[in-house]
Amino acid sequence: MSPGEALAILAAGLAAGTINTIVGSGSLITFPTLLAVGYAPVVANVSNTIGLVTGSISGAVGYRHELVGQAGRVRALAIAAVAGGLTGGVLLLVLPGSVFRGVVPVLILLACVLVAIQPRLARRAAERPRRAHGGPWLLLTIFTTGIYGGYFGAAQGVLFIALLGIFLDDSLQRLNGLKNVLAAFVNGVAALLFIVAADVAWEAAGLLAAGAVVGGQVGAKVGRRIPAPWLRAVIVVVGTIVAVKLLIDQ
Repeated sequence: MSPGEALAILAAGLAAGTINTIVGSGSLITFPTLLAVGYAPVVANVSNTIGLVTGSISGAVGYRHELVGQAGRVRALAIAAVAGGLTGGVLLLVLPGSVFRGVVPVLILLACVLVAIQPRLARRAAERPRRAHGGPWLLLTIFTTGIYGGYFGAAQGVLFIALLGIFLDDSLQRLNGLKNVLAAFVNGVAALLFIVAADVAWEAAGLLAAGAVVGGQVGAKVGRRIPAPWLRAVIVVVGTIVAVKLLIDQ
């Protein structure tokens, strides 16, 4: 790995840590960066998951004040998130690599759509009647999103915040803090599985981790000042270009 490539990965980790804390689609920056450096898709995905765990934890710590009083929610939803993340991670390891290479462009395009329509999802969530503690449907959808997060994970935070907004009666900032915790659980359990059972590009994962932990704090403190439409536009454009390139290269 050249110094320039190392710097690019470090910068991507910083950007992803910031973006994940605010929006939840940082993998649309880091995953293409790892592909561009030359890593195979599955290795890039595994290393990306491991590297971004620190950013999820850092973002959750940055939102610790918004998490006060949500311990019961965290305990209940974390079980569903961990079960989903473990399931998704196992699927990534047991399914042939050709399956991942075939489905990942579709997942990236889906993530881009979710990022683009996130404001509309938030508005619709605010209009619906919500419950203080969610319910079985919230647990089921958190579990399903966890499967997606463990398998690939780009924009899982967008899904989490949309679901929490639909099912829970609370402020967006408090729900965003809860979203960061759930993402940390999903990424964490998948990362532990990959450390034990997968081929990891440790140099890349370490650079992502270093950048993401700083980015998580940046996102929690000053990231809200970034104009959301600009941020979404960059993510959607980059993600779409990567997805189209992967489709062409198949």
